[in-house]
Amino acid sequence: MSILGCADLSVRIADKAILTSVTLSIEAGKVTTIVGPNGAGKSTLLTCLAGLRQPTSGMATLDGLALASMAPRKRARRLAFLPQTPEIAWSVEGRTLIELGRTPFVGARGPTAEDRAAVDRAMAAARVAPFERRIVDTLSGGERARVLIARALAGEPEWLLADEPLTGLDPAHQLDAAALFRQLAESGVGVVLTLHDLSMALRLSDRIIVLADGGVLGDDPPAAALTPDVLRRAYGVEATLTQGPGGPLIDVIGRA
Repeated sequence: MSILGCADLSVRIADKAILTSVTLSIEAGKVTTIVGPNGAGKSTLLTCLAGLRQPTSGMATLDGLALASMAPRKRARRLAFLPQTPEIAWSVEGRTLIELGRTPFVGARGPTAEDRAAVDRAMAAARVAPFERRIVDTLSGGERARVLIARALAGEPEWLLADEPLTGLDPAHQLDAAALFRQLAESGVGVVLTLHDLSMALRLSDRIIVLADGGVLGDDPPAAALTPDVLRRAYGVEATLTQGPGGPLIDVIGRA
């Protein structure tokens, strides 16, 4: 089983400590969600785990190998990263954008039949076939988000790391995306997300990592990770966990 992790990882930006001595080991085949208040270092940790940011000290690893030692193309074949605010540099059709997810696999002769089939599978999984010939600039924010999920899936990665992937999606498409992440995990893909929606994190995740003040405050199965005490310490709020018709919910009562 593939393992993504970090050892004694610290990040400082402009002399400010963002992460301090974080050590984690994350198994593929599960949905692992990183939560925490604004500024806790969630996005920073995710980019380190994707090999896109070099930590100040410590290291991120994939199956025991330092990500920094892996060739970018080889790393990109195994890890797909979906940023929170992706930039789309050109006015291209949806399919063209999704095909960029195959870049690490395409050789000098261009895309193969397998590359095209992988793009088709990604489009079907993300339900974006209607946008295949639409110029991405004409899509709504939620529609673009779904196309970008398809781009990440086109590489058929072992790991999908997504920073706030539900932002901009309406409730129905949030549920679709959540179901897709669960299906990916059940197929053996390692799914690592950051989320602000704590109730969604409770329902979707196998494991929740709570960051606060640059370190790991909690790391447990969902109900054990987001206890009233942890929520008070991490977010400074009083909250209770209740069972709703669709699953567990967090009811924020007020500031602690």
